[in-house]
Amino acid sequence: MAGATRGSILLIGASRGLGLALAEAFLGLGWSVVATVRSSATPLHALAADHPALEIEALDIADGAQVRALSDRLSDRRFDCLFVNAGVADAPDSIAATSLDDFTRLMAINAWAPLQVVEALGGQVAEDGVIGVMSSGQGSLASNKGGGLDAYRASKAALNMLMRSYAARHADDPRALLLLAPGWIKTDLGGPDAPYTIEDSIPKLVEVILGQRGRPGLRYLDREGQPVPW
Repeated sequence: MAGATRGSILLIGASRGLGLALAEAFLGLGWSVVATVRSSATPLHALAADHPALEIEALDIADGAQVRALSDRLSDRRFDCLFVNAGVADAPDSIAATSLDDFTRLMAINAWAPLQVVEALGGQVAEDGVIGVMSSGQGSLASNKGGGLDAYRASKAALNMLMRSYAARHADDPRALLLLAPGWIKTDLGGPDAPYTIEDSIPKLVEVILGQRGRPGLRYLDREGQPVPW
């Protein structure tokens, strides 16, 4: 696997689903993993019982004070990768049926919160490392031919724009920046009708993440490492 030499990753949002599977995959590669959860009893805690290289930190990504506190606690640490997986998807199909509260929640968790983490903790990533965020193909303006999932699409498009702004402000930064579109995967978030499983997706996602090491600049890539239209 490209770039699979041992390293360390700070994984934001790993209590279940793709985040949990990513933590397990990086542990399997011999990496040390610091992973965050919101609650005190999760499958990640069970995983930690068998993996001394896994550390768990409590974090509500939508709480800016908690993000800053995490940054302070980890201020003397350096990571080869920071990857923000946390997000939500439950929303009505149309914007007309979406309440202002639901719209605000989606924007806060899917767009505002990940960039609070990147801004607070990105400097603790090695200069040849990767700062990645879980985006979605639904955030592509060019690919939206049929509409639907309007608020969710808008939140991921906003995330993409905020990462482009971050990249523009850090144009000389040698770190790789990644927006990863994993595809529609069978998870609690993706639902049972998704065409992909976690088992067949995780190796691809890890490959894409690791493949960015030492490659400065921002990329919006799918599960195969191919560019997604903005």
